[in-house]
Amino acid sequence: MWLHKAPSDTTPQIDDTRPSDSWRILVVENKESEARKLTDCLLRHGHRTRTVGGGRAALNTYKESDLVLLDLDLPDLDGLEVCRLLRAASCVPVIVVSSRCTELDRVLGLRAGADDYMSKPYSVHELIARVEAVMRRTKKQYGPGIDIVSHGPLRIDPATRRVHLSGKSIKLTRKEFDLLHILASQPDQVVSRKYIMDQVWGGDWSQRTIDTHVSSIRRKLGDKNWIVTARGIGFQLGAAATDSYVDV
Repeated sequence: MWLHKAPSDTTPQIDDTRPSDSWRILVVENKESEARKLTDCLLRHGHRTRTVGGGRAALNTYKESDLVLLDLDLPDLDGLEVCRLLRAASCVPVIVVSSRCTELDRVLGLRAGADDYMSKPYSVHELIARVEAVMRRTKKQYGPGIDIVSHGPLRIDPATRRVHLSGKSIKLTRKEFDLLHILASQPDQVVSRKYIMDQVWGGDWSQRTIDTHVSSIRRKLGDKNWIVTARGIGFQLGAAATDSYVDV
């Protein structure tokens, strides 16, 4: 059942700055107190919520959600595995909200397919801001009217988030798809690292994150020349004709 208003024992706080959009947000949290904190915050900001306490329940209910807030410490499945399974089956945005707060934890969460990562304890204002930022990027990149992008034998469909190379389906993670789509949408331009970070990761993460994802895309496409590196600038789709672009 989706909750769409604050509980009766809670006095709603009106926030006039909240967006007009209302989203269905699945809260995956084992601890009841933490789940209540999250849902109260989301309800006050006009969103609908549903709470589950385990990974299997999340995998059975996420399809009705616009966004998933995912704790990693779940009783039945590790949250990273839940994140990987969600990403393999769907493009639903995922924000990890976890007490695992080291740099390695964040890197593992992002590589598992999370769109963002928040460490507990967190500010409710930051939580709402990150939810809004992730949803803005999702709507901006894959809203209605976005055309299929073709580049030689490479075909990218943003509506279905599918990539085909010479008719063969290529399985990419959400972030890999986002990065490749940005490059393919501007095939004659070098796209700066900063622009990619802002569009795909919200500008919050290390540049090594881009290099890791670029290497993975090259491997999956079977040829490093699909993405060339403009040293000190960024990346471009396809092989470059001048010596100023050097693959790494």
